Amino acid sequence: MNMSEAKRVTEFILLTFPCSRDVQILLFLLFSVSYILTLMGNGAIVCAVKVDHRLHTPMYLLLANFSFLEICYINSTIPNMLTNFLSESKAISFTACFLQFYFFFSLGTAETFLLPLMAFDRYLAICQPLHYPTIMNNRLCINLVVLCWVTAFLCYPVPIYFITQLPFCGPNTIDHFVCDPGPLLALSCIPAPGIELSCSLLSSFIIFITFFFILASYTLVLRAVFHVPSGAGRRKAFSTCGSHLVVVSLFYGAIMMMYIRPNSGNPAGTQKIVTFVYSSVTPLVNPLIYSLRNKDMKAALRKIQKCTKISQD
Repeated sequence: MNMSEAKRVTEFILLTFPCSRDVQILLFLLFSVSYILTLMGNGAIVCAVKVDHRLHTPMYLLLANFSFLEICYINSTIPNMLTNFLSESKAISFTACFLQFYFFFSLGTAETFLLPLMAFDRYLAICQPLHYPTIMNNRLCINLVVLCWVTAFLCYPVPIYFITQLPFCGPNTIDHFVCDPGPLLALSCIPAPGIELSCSLLSSFIIFITFFFILASYTLVLRAVFHVPSGAGRRKAFSTCGSHLVVVSLFYGAIMMMYIRPNSGNPAGTQKIVTFVYSSVTPLVNPLIYSLRNKDMKAALRKIQKCTKISQD
């Protein structure tokens, strides 16, 4: 097949989780429930922060943005995956595949930027309590959040453009549930070690810089906590930091396994499991870990629930 014929590939086949029809229907039901719970949990946080003016503080504005990001994140992959469970063809167009690639990676990058920002907020609140209101005001918080979103969406257009220019020839089957660079590069007619290395280096740079920033922030936080005279105060601070570090460990552990080394080096089964963890499991558990254990958030959610009941009556 010559290059002009290779360029005619117009769609890819996303195998998702190859199994019998009955198992696929069962997976569809399980992932549908998980998807709905994720939307409800993160949506409740966004609504609570928007409605309750007491939560219009940097900490909760960051939580609301993080929850909104998680909603966008799962919508970049899960709806198409659910469709594939019931589809016979499991096809995705060339354009749709690379659009999914772009939004999936951009939103994932935005999460790696928001997590350090949340850690920095906690550092200021615990280590610089007297200066916190003047340093981290709502205006600065919003500006930093906008910067995170804009920067994240500017990171991958160039690498993705170069991948789209590669000649793709048969087979066009991707053993994954998302258009990921590793499987896509493996389908190219010609080897592209430069593009693969560039994607790996870019991902590694983003992951390591943000991870070490989080690590440094929480190291300073924990050092400050040890100097808190009150035992109850120390337990509360440890609880907050511990919850945040669980999310960070789950998310960063998964993406480091996937993107620090060249993607094609990971077996297909490992790629799917690890990708599922950070793209679907973490958005599901984040509301429980980050917010629903918080007293102010619980109070705001109860208030919304009461208002909903009154309006229905």
